Amino acid sequence: MISDIYSDKWLETMKSEMYSMGSNQVWTLVDPPKGARPVGCKWVYKRKLGADGEVTAFKARLLAKGYTQQPGVDFEETYSPVAMAKSIRILLAIAAWYDYEIWQMDVKTAFLNGFVEEEIFMD
Repeated sequence: MISDIYSDKWLETMKSEMYSMGSNQVWTLVDPPKGARPVGCKWVYKRKLGADGEVTAFKARLLAKGYTQQPGVDFEETYSPVAMAKSIRILLAIAAWYDYEIWQMDVKTAFLNGFVEEEIFMD
């Protein structure tokens, strides 16, 4: 139950998040096997404000409580595919040298497109 004057907006954005996860096949609903250690989850909410201080957008993200996992028990190694800052600077320097046009983009729910080899159970 959300007790906020914008509860209808929060529910709408939560449904959108769940739809995105479903359409990206982020998970499969199953009963965890005996002995599995499910990771908890929680909703995180954020309001985006315009220049006038008015709310312009609502974001809700369902996050796994990864901080409850123990190294060597729940996982072996971690990896985050992020470009190094110096690689980006080199790319920009080359583009500037050759007077190339640079475009920037954002992929909505890009984080949902990663692949995890291990089975992770969330409750």
